[in-house]
Amino acid sequence: MTSYPNLSPQARHWIGYWLLVVAGFVGAMTVIGGVTRLTESGLSMVEWRPLIGLFPPWTDTEWLRVFDLYRQTPEYQKINSGMSLSEFKEIFWWEFIHRVWGRLIGAIFAVPLLVFWLRGWVKPPLSRRLLILLALGGLQGLIGWWMVRSGLVDRPDVSHYRLAVHLSMAFLIAGLLIWTALGVLSNRPSPGPRSLVTLAQAVLCCVGFVIVFGAFVAGTNAGMVYTDFPLMNGQFLAEDIWSLDPWWLNPIENRGTIQFIHRWAAILAAVATLYLWLRVREEAPGARVPAALMALAVACQVALGVATLVSVVWIPLAASHQVMGLLLFLSIVWTVWALRGDPAQR
Repeated sequence: MTSYPNLSPQARHWIGYWLLVVAGFVGAMTVIGGVTRLTESGLSMVEWRPLIGLFPPWTDTEWLRVFDLYRQTPEYQKINSGMSLSEFKEIFWWEFIHRVWGRLIGAIFAVPLLVFWLRGWVKPPLSRRLLILLALGGLQGLIGWWMVRSGLVDRPDVSHYRLAVHLSMAFLIAGLLIWTALGVLSNRPSPGPRSLVTLAQAVLCCVGFVIVFGAFVAGTNAGMVYTDFPLMNGQFLAEDIWSLDPWWLNPIENRGTIQFIHRWAAILAAVATLYLWLRVREEAPGARVPAALMALAVACQVALGVATLVSVVWIPLAASHQVMGLLLFLSIVWTVWALRGDPAQR
């Protein structure tokens, strides 16, 4: 049975595919956000104007006004001093597209939701899930501005902690969209063994941990520090891995330590993911398709991660690495959903 048996077939069709479309837009947002970060464009817009921020500067006077605001930021004064207006426009457009795309996601979620509600299609428990998603989307916009604010005061970069929160929220929203869409569109298969469900949930948590440290790597530019693999400047442990005092700052502040944790946590998570795939093949036929996609995604993700590192964070590779991370995360979410199966069959 589906997770929402009180939906009509027509409602199930429209709501399910609408959620998949929204998830696709969220996926595209992670690409835009990743490129915005990689091109150092995120601090180019120093104003947050939710209602009138849909339009870029139209006149030379407005461009100069926006540029003057940017020239007051730590990033301009400490890194980009002397930047021309034409160079500013190049970084401005990525951040502008990023923000407008976020508003577009809000519109394609809120407007159909209102229509479906007025048609009487949205009923508990689905209504609660959709309202939670709507609230999370609004919260994500606030988190984005909270993140940008951290780079406008006294430092020329955003806080990597706030970046991690922003990225994690994007993955959470995408995961909830896929989980809900699966519940609307699909009949739950027979559940897998409880031990396998627990293993899949543990793998999801491990990958989530790697994603957080991936945000730390991006936020501190740790990918630029050591660009060989599997060693770090010819050593397994970098020389400066415990250089900060107090020592406990190293895992979250030391760029070498952050990269070390990210790369080896990713390898361990990949091994666990492949082990999960092998067990699903033997023990849970209903979850074989998402588990196979999960195995393929983790293999591609490891390869992209290594390639991004040794290329000294070439933007196309780095953006692909972030996209594949999302696909891996969502394939594990699908695997967990399939393994949990229909509770009535337990």
